[in-house]
Amino acid sequence: MAGLIPQYFIDDILARTDIVEVIDARVPLKKAGTNHKACCPFHNEKTPSFTVSETKQFYHCFGCGESGSALRFLMEYEHLSFPEAVEELASNLGLEVPHEKGGDTGYSTKIKQADSLYHLMQQVDQFYRKQLREHPQAQRAVAYLKQRGLSGEIAAEYAMGYAPPGYESVLKALSDSSAKPDIEKKLVETGVLINNDRGGTYDRFRDRVMFPIRDQRGRCIAFGGRVLGDESPKYLNSPETPLFHKGRELYGLYEMRKAMRKIDKVLVVEGYMDVVALAQFGVRYAVATLGTATTADHLQRLFRLSHEIYFCFDGDRAGRDAAWRALNNALPVMREGLQIRFMFLPQGEDPDSYIRAHGKAGFEEELGKARTFSEYLFENLCANIDTHSIDGRAQLVEQARPLLSQLLPGVYRQMMLQQLALLTRMEVTEIEASLQNNTTLVRGNRNAVAKPHEQQSGAALSQKNTLNRVNSTRSAAKMGLSPIRMAIMRLLYLPRLAQLVKTPNELAELDMPGIDILRKLLELLHAYPHINCAAILERWAGFEDANQSYPHLVKLAQWQPEVTDEAALETEFLGVMDALYLQAKEMRLEHLLVKSNHGQLSEQEKQELRQLTQRTN
Repeated sequence: MAGLIPQYFIDDILARTDIVEVIDARVPLKKAGTNHKACCPFHNEKTPSFTVSETKQFYHCFGCGESGSALRFLMEYEHLSFPEAVEELASNLGLEVPHEKGGDTGYSTKIKQADSLYHLMQQVDQFYRKQLREHPQAQRAVAYLKQRGLSGEIAAEYAMGYAPPGYESVLKALSDSSAKPDIEKKLVETGVLINNDRGGTYDRFRDRVMFPIRDQRGRCIAFGGRVLGDESPKYLNSPETPLFHKGRELYGLYEMRKAMRKIDKVLVVEGYMDVVALAQFGVRYAVATLGTATTADHLQRLFRLSHEIYFCFDGDRAGRDAAWRALNNALPVMREGLQIRFMFLPQGEDPDSYIRAHGKAGFEEELGKARTFSEYLFENLCANIDTHSIDGRAQLVEQARPLLSQLLPGVYRQMMLQQLALLTRMEVTEIEASLQNNTTLVRGNRNAVAKPHEQQSGAALSQKNTLNRVNSTRSAAKMGLSPIRMAIMRLLYLPRLAQLVKTPNELAELDMPGIDILRKLLELLHAYPHINCAAILERWAGFEDANQSYPHLVKLAQWQPEVTDEAALETEFLGVMDALYLQAKEMRLEHLLVKSNHGQLSEQEKQELRQLTQRTN
């Protein structure tokens, strides 16, 4: 009999899964401000009241009250048991579910290992940036960037750096003799160093302009390097590592979300320099794939930001081959409401060179001529086929069948079938019958189609705009919120805030509504600082008093701040907690004074009273 699924693993998959993608694969969502909405799948309604929070990884229906994490959704929507729901999310992430008889054994070690790798990559990133400013040979890199027309501001925004010549630059800079073996091992693990045949290591990136690759939280997870000389390859990427999976990440995505509050469209290009050059000219909506074709996972992440995606390719054979691969990978995720367009530049041009020659207006004019997904698909299928002959039309159906069979059932698929029927002079019902074998296969493996875009490493965080915190505080006050509710709501929105305050024991003297929930929440987050809102709710549902406290916690988890600047939220939270701690001290002082008047103080309490009296004075 299998043992229990360890809690650390449940926390981990909730941190790495994106609830928006899990639910959107089953119930199409629409962006609504910072959240996503749909008509509730758990009761009949005409006006959407089902809300999914990307920040908190939590869903709630204001109509029927259903709420929970990605695990809870799978259990309710697909009628899975808890272990089955865990298995489903784990398989989407490519993970095997462990089983053991006891709790969180080994989890703190795993968290520390991951944190140490992120910290190390931050140090490497800072090292490369410093070298661009200070290394004697960095002028070659600076001259190259200037020759490409980049400003110092845009280079700084994208945190560009320089990897100096030499084979031990990074290791010498980041470690002393005592720490060298451990640092060296981690640098190999993150792909910064390479093992040689003699048991040593050497720098992967040498004499290159460096482009840090960041995850959606802005953490450096990998690098790309552009050579300055004639060496090959011209561009070099980090390998796959525990932090970096090229089929999921996109260069420039973090910077794009940081620069743009509203993203109407996304442009996918093929190189780092294309992204940076376009940004220099005011086209801030570009991202680049990282040495791989665009995957369904990439597309799902981008469709969460915008329903309109453009691919920009060179007009040569390689560019058209890349476009066709992108189209094939997009088929399983295309549906009504989504747009993919293909832009082809003239022979010998790339986005960098084209926008320098024609400016933003000229580039966007060319972008406006991009072909739609359906136009490009049928143009390619018909390119070498005589659709005027029966043989040619039969060939067209045969070539279209494996492609159109991958489309999800719905309006878009039906319209694509109608277009094929028009081109082949057939009835739609005849087309559908000819596709039946392929369609059956797709429907039989529907989960397999949906899974690629459910592979998300972790819970998603929105980029924050710096605004005045006073507005948010006043708004909360107008709603009649108590300090305790304000603190809980901010902890659920940003759980890391718990690490900024003392242990909850100092709140023991407070006798206020909700104080037990706040204390328990702080205790939980101090013990498990890695968990997100979804994991908090999952853990809370298992507590003894969950029937009483869980509904209150769910209600507070629905709160969305008017301003999402993390610094402002920190200030608000610390202000509330300082007031609560002060009130707790005053109540403790009053309690000790009463006991003192009756001569009932122990020696320890006398010492505590003296300390509290001194602080008060």
